[in-house]
Amino acid sequence: MTRIDRLMAATKPWPADAGLETAMIFHEGFDLPQFASFVLLDDPKGRAALGRWFDGFVDLARRGGTGFVLDTATWRANMGWAGALGLDEAAIRRVNADAVAFAKNWRDRHETETLPILVNGVVGPSGDGYVVTAARTAEAAEQLHWPQVQALAAAGADLVTAVTMNYTAEAIGVARAAQRAGMPHVLSLTVETDGNLPSGQDLQEALAEIEAATDGSALFYMVNCAHPSHFSHRLDGPMRNRIGGIRANASRLSHAELDAATELDDGNPQEFGTDYAAFRQLLPGLRIIGGCCGSDHRHVASACAHLHAHAA
Repeated sequence: MTRIDRLMAATKPWPADAGLETAMIFHEGFDLPQFASFVLLDDPKGRAALGRWFDGFVDLARRGGTGFVLDTATWRANMGWAGALGLDEAAIRRVNADAVAFAKNWRDRHETETLPILVNGVVGPSGDGYVVTAARTAEAAEQLHWPQVQALAAAGADLVTAVTMNYTAEAIGVARAAQRAGMPHVLSLTVETDGNLPSGQDLQEALAEIEAATDGSALFYMVNCAHPSHFSHRLDGPMRNRIGGIRANASRLSHAELDAATELDDGNPQEFGTDYAAFRQLLPGLRIIGGCCGSDHRHVASACAHLHAHAA
């Protein structure tokens, strides 16, 4: 049974990590140009910080008797951001290969028969994750994301996940690139405080559009980078059974407010866990729980405590 098979068959949701970039900036003091965490891989101190970060989360999986979803530090490692980061296509491919190599090496030191660790190749938006700055067609998005997706696949990632997608065409493009590369994939959308995508589209409508355009190729869908209070009321709809992951923000602030913030808003970790407890009834197919901006080990630990205690 593959790691993907074990995830899909699991009776308890697997933890993933939380707000890596915000933690590295505000807790560890690193400078991440354009919010690009892959720069940590070129710094021994950065690699050590990444290792410590993931160490805390795998302990949650061990205590909960689940597997662990290990993200690559590649949210900004796509061609949409290459120019701003001074990289060409060859460098983007190298960054993604290095990120998978780091993740696999870390996995080799922690995985056991009872604790499978799935290397998740993270694909971020080609523009601002909070604002639809330059909407592309699905075809253009597929071509733009292809170098990263192909590099993640060639390096041996188990899964590709499109994270913080704010309009449907880009998510469709990533799905098609993943299909082309023969990669299992998950698609994660973000929403504003009203539960709609930054494009203005209703969450359920957006998921249904992606499902139709991709022939349901995704293993499942997720919601990330928004507080549970922003989207919980939008989960109970026709696509509810296809939502398999939640990686929420710790903060109740809007995307615009988060962009302008100079201090980290880490919300309330205990409240975060209580919010996640409600997902047990809302989302029967919940398979991944983690965090996004402002969240850390405390938040995911609280979510795990609520969801693992009541699972078979």
